[in-house]
Amino acid sequence: MSVLTIDAGTTGVTALVVGVDGTVLARGYQEFAQHFPETGWVEHVPEEIWQATLSACQSALDATPEAPTCIGITNQRETAVLWNRKRGSSPRRAIVWQDRRTAGICTELRDAGHEGRVTDITGLRLDPYFTGTKLTWMKRNDPRAWSGVESGETAIGTVDSYIIARLTGGARHCTDASNASRTLLYDIRAGRWSEEMCDLFGVPMSALPEVVPSYGVVGESVPDEFLGLRLPIAGIAGDQQAAMFGQNCYDPGHSKCTYGTGSFILVNTGQQAIAPEHGLLSTVLWQHPDGKLDYALEGSIFVTGAAVQWLRDGLGMIDTARQTEALARTVSDSGGVVFVPALTGMGAPDWDPHARGSIFGITRGTGRAHIARATLDAIAFEVRDVVEAMARASGTQLPELRVDGGASGNNLLCQIQADQLGAPVARPQVQETTALGAAFLAGLGTGVWNSTDELKHTWQLDRRFDPGARDEAGYRRWRVAVERSKGWADLA
Repeated sequence: MSVLTIDAGTTGVTALVVGVDGTVLARGYQEFAQHFPETGWVEHVPEEIWQATLSACQSALDATPEAPTCIGITNQRETAVLWNRKRGSSPRRAIVWQDRRTAGICTELRDAGHEGRVTDITGLRLDPYFTGTKLTWMKRNDPRAWSGVESGETAIGTVDSYIIARLTGGARHCTDASNASRTLLYDIRAGRWSEEMCDLFGVPMSALPEVVPSYGVVGESVPDEFLGLRLPIAGIAGDQQAAMFGQNCYDPGHSKCTYGTGSFILVNTGQQAIAPEHGLLSTVLWQHPDGKLDYALEGSIFVTGAAVQWLRDGLGMIDTARQTEALARTVSDSGGVVFVPALTGMGAPDWDPHARGSIFGITRGTGRAHIARATLDAIAFEVRDVVEAMARASGTQLPELRVDGGASGNNLLCQIQADQLGAPVARPQVQETTALGAAFLAGLGTGVWNSTDELKHTWQLDRRFDPGARDEAGYRRWRVAVERSKGWADLA
């Protein structure tokens, strides 16, 4: 038996075929375009996401004779997608989670005194990051597309629900609780869409997907739509929650950090939704088939891997992301250079959509290697900021951080991270834990695996990084640089 998993990320779609022992039997990958129509705006074409999904899945299926028995789906969260319920076509581009255009709407709602109530119900805060204000912006600024939402012809969802609609030929319009909890429209304690929040953001509840458990069969693919396959869709989770599942973080206190386009640190809080503070969020981890919800505290960092991509694509400093480590190792430190990668504003714990990226401390002696090293330092500093906020919120210190995602393969970064945390960093053999988690959910929902205890045996350590000396002077410079980067967009 095996599972086909679809990981619809921010810059591309990964498909894995995962065997019953948790090994990756085959993989496929297909990038799709990023669109930046204005400063601070980020958009995707939904059809391009779907075509990338088909391509990645076909590549994975072609690479193994193993026939999958079910499908698991994980996805970039918070991105707002509209599509025609019958045809699957989209009346406009999706607004991506990184998009900052709704900062003014957030300020408007905050000034009107709504943020406290929003946080109480959703566990989130008023920030352009989340889906709700993106939908408000569409309603106000794209009446042509929104008219279909009002008439019932157009569905609203996140990327997972869009892919499910395409897989099923429009037969299913659903999402799971982990994705719903990232929209600003979902009551995380009641476990349902909030009429109060839908009214606040101007979103008709009738246009929203059904909220279903994170594992268990919710529909099946239609052969004419999906590569000739009729398979049950049995696992759904937002990318960070799926990574927690793939990292076997099933018990309260377990934590992980995924280094992707951004970095996301989660700690399992069990069936207790802890009131968010210190710049953290409270979010649903997953919903069990019996309706019970597990929760997490989350620190969301918007730009980490994207900073390395910027070194490659924006500055032309490197040809591939993998070159960053070798380049950074040619110097002993950053030479006093500090890079604040607030390229799409700041997330946790500072939360400033008006912050902008900045590089401080440049001298005549500064070279490419110093900036590369400053980029790795910045990623580690950002994660330290969040982990220390979690320690303040929970009253406990982090015993170990499990890491995954593309940048977790960077040994220098992992060592700097352990040094900055003063705690071990553990990297698993399979670092694509987001896709792996979706596979585990789908397999758990169809009997490939019978329990999370059985799944725990699939996690294997690749390397453990023990903490060494911590660069406190570098961290102090980092905090000064962060403060100087805040509110930069307001100076224009």
